[in-house]
Amino acid sequence: MAFLFKSKTKSPQELVKIIKESLIKLDQSNQPELNKKIHEDITKALQLIKSILSGSNLPSTQDTSIPNNNSSTLTNTDDLTSSNSSSQTSSSPEIVAQLAQDIYSNDLLQIFLLNISRFEFESRKDVVNIFNLILRRQIGNRWPTVDYLANREQIIWIALKGYENPDIALNTGMVLKEMLRHEVLAKSLLYSDRFYDFPQYIEQTTFGIACDAMSSFKECLTRHKSMVSLFLEDNYEQFFTMYSGLIQSSNYVTKRQSIKLLGEILLDRSNYNVMNKYISNEDNLKIMMNLLKDKSKNIQFEAFHVFKVFVANPRKPAPIEAILRRNKEKLIDFLRNFHNDKDDEQFNDEKGFLIIQIENLK
Repeated sequence: MAFLFKSKTKSPQELVKIIKESLIKLDQSNQPELNKKIHEDITKALQLIKSILSGSNLPSTQDTSIPNNNSSTLTNTDDLTSSNSSSQTSSSPEIVAQLAQDIYSNDLLQIFLLNISRFEFESRKDVVNIFNLILRRQIGNRWPTVDYLANREQIIWIALKGYENPDIALNTGMVLKEMLRHEVLAKSLLYSDRFYDFPQYIEQTTFGIACDAMSSFKECLTRHKSMVSLFLEDNYEQFFTMYSGLIQSSNYVTKRQSIKLLGEILLDRSNYNVMNKYISNEDNLKIMMNLLKDKSKNIQFEAFHVFKVFVANPRKPAPIEAILRRNKEKLIDFLRNFHNDKDDEQFNDEKGFLIIQIENLK
């Protein structure tokens, strides 16, 4: 009759259920001690899910008692951990597949992001790790979680909106960047109105959050080059109207990072058509000429790398050439004294080239 006392390993379905039920219990409880126990159960379940997805050995999750469904928490304090620390179980591909399916069918990824602010510090990090692990899960040429998220775009929006909450912004930012590694998910964000929320997260948040938001913004615009090129061509006016505000921001960090990113975008070969359109616009040239005189030398330097594209263009439109010719003497004098203390051979060569190009304007 020994089989009657055989312990039962927690199944993926049970782990998912524990998290969902624990969140409901948190809503219903106002007892600090009980809440502490509920958080412990959530932490243990998250750690086990993370271990299964990572393929590592994990403690056997055994039930040594019958769960009491009327209890406001798990019956046994060791319900999610092994009573025998030496007992180990490996996460087989079948277990991983079952866990992933249970996560999808229970909308657990969305639940994670909607509730991450309620989790304790270490649990938030576990949520990020779980997202990263399940997003990287690949079967042949398929990315099951990417396919799942492509049909649930609201999860991307929730991750982006996390920048509004300082307590979780860096956690949701890491999740967002992991999603943006996949072209179909990055495209969903780029082509949505929510993409244009980035400036407020870049300009109106704390330094750390602003830098993280800028990093996600850059990921959107630089990783998937062919797709981004088409996006910029199709949405040129709307995008660069927004971007013009960033490069003229009163925030030093925003301005500097935005000008630097603009240079990277324009000089990328895949964006050749976009570059030609940008450097054919008189207003864009005037903005760069003003930025060359910014009080910050770093911003001047970043602006130079965009300005040089206007000057180096062998087929300058007449209005662009007219502006350069009208300011010919001033520009030559300015460039001859521009950052002469910089020990950068390439920069000095480029500066010399621009001076020659401007001198040759007739």
